[in-house]
Amino acid sequence: VQLQASGGGLVQAGGYLRLSCAASGVTFDRYGMMWFRQARGKERELVASINSSGWIYYADAVKGRFTISRDNSVNTVYLQMNSMKTEDTAVYFCAAKRKFTADPQHWGQGTQVTVSS
Repeated sequence: VQLQASGGGLVQAGGYLRLSCAASGVTFDRYGMMWFRQARGKERELVASINSSGWIYYADAVKGRFTISRDNSVNTVYLQMNSMKTEDTAVYFCAAKRKFTADPQHWGQGTQVTVSS
């Protein structure tokens, strides 16, 4: 199983980035997909998730600015990040979780997102 995240980079505050996470070796449409982030010195936090039925969750800190989506035809989950803030700076990880389990079974390698003021 492999989750390959991409799309991170440096952006100015107010700008946007789109993260992608391509999955291989899993039956993608059976997994809920999640984006986490971890800022330096802080604990990892769940940013957004989308389950196999399309139900979506957002953390309060990103509601109205970030959009999670998935394309099962290409085994990819996306995170569109708009109106970015300096506090969005973190390493972003994608993860895959089977139904009825508490924690993700598979993790991507992380992609750095840096928002400058």
